[in-house]
Amino acid sequence: MDVEELADRLEAIAEDLGDLAFDRLREASSAAGRGAPSDPAVIAEERRLTRARRAVQKAVVVLRGPSAAAGDADALS
Repeated sequence: MDVEELADRLEAIAEDLGDLAFDRLREASSAAGRGAPSDPAVIAEERRLTRARRAVQKAVVVLRGPSAAAGDADALS
């Protein structure tokens, strides 16, 4: 396996983490829509997943090098 393949795998993991975080937000929003209080554990998990996604995205930028970092800067926000 080369570095580019590893970066591609990490990108896929970042997308999966983003999907999970979005699911948690949807769950919290659904509860609020029903008038139920937000579950603090769900909100905390979403934040943790988002932090993990950002960390993985940063690793992708590091692996791909400085030339890729300029194009991926928007992906880190």
